[in-house]
Amino acid sequence: MQRQKLLINGERLKNELERFANFGRTENNGVTRLSLSEDDRLAREFFRTCCEEIGLAMKVDDMGCMYATLEGTENKPPIVIGSHLDSVKKGGRFDGVLGVLAGLEVVRTLVENNIKPQIPVTIVNFTNEEGARFEPSMMASGVLSGKFDKSVMVKKVDSEGITFEDALQSSGFAGEIENRLKEARAFLELHIEQGPILEREALSIGIVECVVGMACYDIEITGESDHAGTTPMNMRKDALFAANNLITEIRKRLGSLDKELVFTIGRVNVYPSIHTVIPNKVVFSLEARHKDPEVVSAVKDFIHGLPYLGLNEGCEVKTTKLWERDTVWFEPEICNLLEQSAQSLGYTNKRMVSGAGHDAQFIATYIPSAMLFVPSINGKSHCEEERTTWEDCEKGVNVLLDTVLALLSK
Repeated sequence: MQRQKLLINGERLKNELERFANFGRTENNGVTRLSLSEDDRLAREFFRTCCEEIGLAMKVDDMGCMYATLEGTENKPPIVIGSHLDSVKKGGRFDGVLGVLAGLEVVRTLVENNIKPQIPVTIVNFTNEEGARFEPSMMASGVLSGKFDKSVMVKKVDSEGITFEDALQSSGFAGEIENRLKEARAFLELHIEQGPILEREALSIGIVECVVGMACYDIEITGESDHAGTTPMNMRKDALFAANNLITEIRKRLGSLDKELVFTIGRVNVYPSIHTVIPNKVVFSLEARHKDPEVVSAVKDFIHGLPYLGLNEGCEVKTTKLWERDTVWFEPEICNLLEQSAQSLGYTNKRMVSGAGHDAQFIATYIPSAMLFVPSINGKSHCEEERTTWEDCEKGVNVLLDTVLALLSK
């Protein structure tokens, strides 16, 4: 089909984002919409209504993922657009839901312009992407891509002891396994950046080339507990002093390894945590993220060498790998189309990477996929202060629409 230049209805997109924010809206204008909760169920029902009003066929799979399809003139694998409707506790109004409503607005624009696509266009809402109620995050896309075992996932429990399986059945969104997303021409996910880069550089669009690889470790230091008032300093095996030495060296060495490397010590536990007792054990986490596997490998080599740096104050140091992931690269052809669309629309843009995980990283393992970012004001996300301008939301969906039209014309 011949490619057309169209723009979405930005006011309609804004209104829909506000309407969906009512499902779990908090006092501070954020959103708490945990997966398969009553608020999530209501949002899902409203999403289904919105899709059926424009003639889309709705299917639900065995993980509760929703697929609304605009049929094509040919029975071929669809172009799929989507993300998730669930949120973290006291999260924002844009994380996830923007990606789903972007798909809805793209399809609405096609329908109102009487465009009958050659191949189907499907909007997807993945279940339990956040993992805020049932761990882990990206649960459904992980099951669909074979990364997670469904029999294990459905037994996951929330803070009240309710299993994912029971919550799914109670929600009314337990569908059939044959409805799962198995193949597609492309998968497109629009998401807020959740970081400060686009806003800092005054750019409207980020074309995401990959989700970076990472490694996460526990560092355990074991010393000896003694009386804090009677043990001379030169006779101590203080695990916390050793931890302090190591953390200082970690910041120095990793900070100089590569300017794009990010690393975090997010958890520190000190034992026995009594002010009159010398700490006999400290355990802290260390995670690092980078797109280059050689940089991640260098980080791991450094971590494995921590026990031998001579900074342990006489204590024993042990490193344990908790988990890691490889960098997931998105489909270059689709990234190029996104970039061309942004440029043709006159939107400022750049290629970038994602440090956070997204549905697309799992879907990309079996379907050609790509992601698009729009700016987060002050880099805020996963909080009630999360904001993206309506104009940038509109621009992001316009790029998606233009890219879909480009894919349909090929």
